[in-house]
Order: sequence, then C-alpha cells, then structure tokens
Amino acid sequence: GAVSSHSLAAEHYLPRTVDGELDELFTGAAAISLEGAKGVGKSATAAERATRTFLMEDPAVREAVAAAPELLRGTGPVLIDEWQHLPMTWDVVRRAVDAGAAPGQFLLTGSASSFSPGNHSGAGRILKVRMRPLSLAERGLSFPTVSLAAILTGTQPDMSGETSVGLPEYVEEICGSGFPGIRGLPQRVRRAQLRGYVDRVVDRDMVEAGLRVRKEAALRRWMAAYAAATSSVASYEKIRDAATPGEGNKPARSTTEPYRNMLERLFILDPLPAWQPTQSHLRQLAAAPKHHLTDPALATTLLGLAPASLLHGDQGPVPRPQDGSLLGALFESLVTLGVRTYAQRAEASVGHLRTHRGDHEVDLIVERDDGRIVAIETKLATTVSQDDTVHLRWLRDRLGDDLLDAVVVTSGRYAYSRPEDGVAVVPAALLGP
Repeated sequence: GAVSSHSLAAEHYLPRTVDGELDELFTGAAAISLEGAKGVGKSATAAERATRTFLMEDPAVREAVAAAPELLRGTGPVLIDEWQHLPMTWDVVRRAVDAGAAPGQFLLTGSASSFSPGNHSGAGRILKVRMRPLSLAERGLSFPTVSLAAILTGTQPDMSGETSVGLPEYVEEICGSGFPGIRGLPQRVRRAQLRGYVDRVVDRDMVEAGLRVRKEAALRRWMAAYAAATSSVASYEKIRDAATPGEGNKPARSTTEPYRNMLERLFILDPLPAWQPTQSHLRQLAAAPKHHLTDPALATTLLGLAPASLLHGDQGPVPRPQDGSLLGALFESLVTLGVRTYAQRAEASVGHLRTHRGDHEVDLIVERDDGRIVAIETKLATTVSQDDTVHLRWLRDRLGDDLLDAVVVTSGRYAYSRPEDGVAVVPAALLGP
C-alpha cells in the first residue's frame, strides 16, 4: 500500500519560495494540489510536509489505492504523488474535503494539468499552487538585496546592493537549468539529462497524457522553433513556418495546436499572458501571449546551444521571429521565471504589455489585486541609458500613482535608483521574493 515518506523526503532539503505560501494556505485549506513540470521539485517540497506518501507512478501502489481508496484517508498530511496516474484519487480527495477534512490533510502533486475528462475541477475544494524551476534567488548565486514584495508595497524601498555575478554566470544559469536534480551535475551529464528530459516529453509524457504523436521529428522541430521564439509574441503561424523552412506543405494548424495545448498541460510551455488592465487608462493593448518554456535550459537544449556559443552571439539553428539577440531573449526568460515565482509568493499576477502597433512594450507587469502595478524591463547589459527607460516613463505618464515602481533588471553589478528619472536598476541576481 503506502510507501514511507522517507523515500521522497530529501536529506538536505533546498528551501523554496513556495514553502511560505504552502504553510500559509495549509492553516485553512484541507487540500492543495502542487502543480508544475516534472523535475521542478514538487515531490521533495511536498514530502517535507507529509506523514504518509503514496507514489502513484508505482503500479503496486495504484492497484492498492484503486481497490481500497480509504487508504488515502486517516491522519495527515497525506501526499498523493503524481496523482494523474490514478485520476480517481482527485475525486476521493474532493469528497473528503466536502465531508469536512481538517486543514493540511492532503497534498497532491501533478505534472499534468487536472482537467482530464470526467474530473471535477475541484474549484474551491482543492487549491492549486504552481511550482516552477529554481529562480535565481533559490539558486543561491547572490544574496538578494531587493525584494519584489517590498517594491509591491509601494513604499519605495531602498535600491542597493552589489553582486559579483556577471554575464558568464548568467549564461551558465540559462544553460544549467533550474531543475534541482539536474543543475548540480557535471556538464556533460547535465547536457545528457536535459536531452533525456526532452526525449521523455516527446516519446512518453505526451502519450501518457493522451496525445498520440504521429511524427516525433515534426514535434521536435516545432518545439525548437518555439524555443527560438522565446520572449517574443510571434504568431503560431510564424513558429510553424520556422519549424518547416522551405517545405511547401506545412503541417495543418490541427496538427500543431494539439502539440501546443498538451505541452502547456504538461507545464513545458509557460506562456506569459498579455496584461489586461482593469482601469481604462490604456486602450489598444495587444492580447497575444509571450512565449516561454518552463526553463530556459530546455530552449538551449532544443536548439543545441552551449554557454560558449551563446556568449559568441550564436543565434541557433532556427531563425528568430523578431529582432534582438537570442541571448537577450533567454536572459529575459530567466528573469521572467524568477519574477513569476516571487510575484506568486506576494499574491500578485504577472503579464506583459504591448500596444497593438508594437510601439510600446514592457517586458513584465506585476499587478496587485487592487490593479496597481510594478513595471519591469530586462536588459542584457551592465548599464542603463535614457533610451532603456523610455517605455517605463511612457507608462508612468499614463498610469500616474497606479504605477508603484519601474525597474530595469540588468546583468550589472549594482542596484540603485537613477537620479534623472527615478527608475530602479537591479541586477538579476539581486532580485528576490
């Protein structure tokens, strides 16, 4: 039946930003579903809180629970790991919550989104918490001196701090991945593990989640084209064309759309939605999402790029759908991963801003519940010029007091506020929750 929690509890647990959120929610919620891509550390984080663990990837455990669902009840917290392998467990938990289960009773982890046929959404009963790969702050490169939560209070926190982390280290982090079990490995092993991760998505996870992949090579090409479009709002037609250059008969949208939907359900794609403000200061904002993989290292793996080639300006084997360097796009993706992690801890949402004609763009808009925002641009450089703050200043003119702060995240050494326009400059390694 159950397996002991020792099989998952880490000897040296790496604290995560999501820990505080889980602890707060568990004071009142009976069930939490921790969701995210395979390998982000969900099981280890959940196991820190569990007294009993059921590993649903184990056929013997599945068989026992299917025969006797009451095994899941009893004293908690109970961890049901990779619950999607036995979808009935979701309904068992939902019914237990309806019957008055105590706070902190159930933790589910899943690497596939829970809307499989026949499953009740669990809305209001099972709280969903997203877990992403390690942010820069969680990787421990530098002690973060600038807190996103503090910026979101609007009290103009002191922008200061210094880091020795520079461009070579950021490139190493982009390629090195935020998957806890992969990032610490020797380089060659790490590259092999990342390639194996992509292989598994293509030839196992998609099928297990219910999508038959007829042409694996075509799916890989599509994923590589998506990787090349990182941090852009390229249309899916453009991505499809980049995946099949020079071919007259492009795959139909009906072929590529299920790929995209399933890769989103598996949390491999992590598109950033367009910001849709509740107030009416701004009209004519574009609605297309910005493309991101859950981890920038998956993009470099799909494109076959190493730190040295990125530093030398290699743009990869697939044409980029828009201007700007691939390295700049991947740096933005790394920063985006962190900002989304810290914003979630602070109960804020994240989007991007782009006007219809594309004449104004802001990489990240972090929004509080009351609609007030922090605007963040990323810049793969150590210095910030007047040109780099033009969109942030434009937005400040439109929003007034609703803009709590404006920040440029760089690869530089120092955090400070620019005296000429008050825009904060923060090295990526110094930004934290």
